[in-house]
Amino acid sequence: MTEASTPSHQDTPDRVADADFLRLTPGLQHRFATELPALCQRWQPARVPQPALLVLNHPLAHALGWPAGALDSAQGQALLSGNAVPTTWPAVAQVYAGHQFGGYSPQLGDGRALLLGEVCDTQGVLRDVAFKGSGRTPFSRGGDGKAALGPMLREYLISEAMHALGVPTTRSLAVVATGERIRRDSGWLPAAVLTRVAASHIRVGTFQWVAAQRNPALLRRLADHTLTRHYPALPAADYRGLLQAACERQAQLVAQWMALGFVHGVMNTDNMTLSGETIDYGPCAFMEAFDPGTVFSSIDHAGRYAWGRQPAIAQWNLARLAEALLPLIHPDADQAVALATETVQGFSDLYQQAWLAHMRAKLGWAAPPQTTASNDPQAEEDLALLHDWLALLHAQGADWTLAHRHLTELAAQAPAGQLLLQGWTDTAALKAWLVRWQARRSQQPATQAQTLATMRRSNPLYIPRNLLVEEALNAASDDGDLGPFEALLSVVQQPFDDVPSRQRYTQPADAAQAQTYRTFCGT
Repeated sequence: MTEASTPSHQDTPDRVADADFLRLTPGLQHRFATELPALCQRWQPARVPQPALLVLNHPLAHALGWPAGALDSAQGQALLSGNAVPTTWPAVAQVYAGHQFGGYSPQLGDGRALLLGEVCDTQGVLRDVAFKGSGRTPFSRGGDGKAALGPMLREYLISEAMHALGVPTTRSLAVVATGERIRRDSGWLPAAVLTRVAASHIRVGTFQWVAAQRNPALLRRLADHTLTRHYPALPAADYRGLLQAACERQAQLVAQWMALGFVHGVMNTDNMTLSGETIDYGPCAFMEAFDPGTVFSSIDHAGRYAWGRQPAIAQWNLARLAEALLPLIHPDADQAVALATETVQGFSDLYQQAWLAHMRAKLGWAAPPQTTASNDPQAEEDLALLHDWLALLHAQGADWTLAHRHLTELAAQAPAGQLLLQGWTDTAALKAWLVRWQARRSQQPATQAQTLATMRRSNPLYIPRNLLVEEALNAASDDGDLGPFEALLSVVQQPFDDVPSRQRYTQPADAAQAQTYRTFCGT
């Protein structure tokens, strides 16, 4: 591999016929660039010397209505590396601001990403298609604009796992090695380009950047664009409704993260989408031994984005969105603040309801009939029982995923359910809680079969366990061996199905390994 040279705007791919490009990307358009040109800058991906397609998501390509077979060819490889994007095509780098670890950066933007455009998928949903790691842009801020292979494979792997788990997420279409090596803290690493598919890349930070321009017309255009794209059921110009809807989607999303033990790792405002999808899989990881203070990111020294702080951070980020929307919410500044504050404060209840719903499903409890957000007579009792369960898990340092899976087997009276008790230090306390848990299960109208079906859909057996992820990424980066990656990917794409030959993929790291495990942003 060659060392990466410093890219420039002139370091662009060879010109190709638009017809050939569009044959591989049928239906591709450029709505964001057309409707909001002030929020992006036209740019071209940097040319790469030796593109090699490593992984292609055939089902996702089919969902986009794109020819997977053609994308899996030499022409597709050239396209997915950036080498076959016509110079006439208006790919753009988007601009946004953001609070990063609480500190405000007035201009961030796509420093190593380019939005190719949008395509209506086979379900009629408009989806962004973007490169990540495609070279420097006007927003690179001194960076090389490249991406190392390991982090791009991580994003592909984790995003596909999240999709299989039913979590709203951006997805990965392809990873192409570029034939370059790029400098990072750990040395010279092989580079790659990821193609990401998203509902959109509109972020809280996008609104922050526009609000800072003090251009009311531009802010209104962005808000209208977002309403049309993500909240078409809302009335036109319902900007408080936009804030409310964003709060609802984030409450649901973060509750799903929490229920699965997922730690995003870098919940900056530029990493919160208005679509409600999970985006930017940098220092993310799944918690194994349960501890609310779990942090994996090597740079999160204060634990700002720990597992247990994610709901509060989501609300903090939404408050920043509310600040940006104030001029649109009400012409009177005081009333705008009052309305926005009331809306953001309501996030706590929205999250609590979503969290309880997900945990009820995991624990095999149905909500009482005719339950509403304001009328849930069982909520207080269930939350108390749930709190005691979390305290038991924390005291034991129990594996979050396996504890809930074994509880599912216990509910089914399967032999594997007894694994919950094995190695438990305070079995008396656990057994006492299990008596209360069984009593709660007996109070619900759902049948045993219905309850078990819900528990099995809510409690995966397989997650991307951290050491297995590192094993797969290291094999690919250090040895060019994609075998471990492909094997792990096939497992996490079927997270609920018990396959005896996949026993090693259920094993948690030992305590010493878990305590020292750290993740990195990859930039």
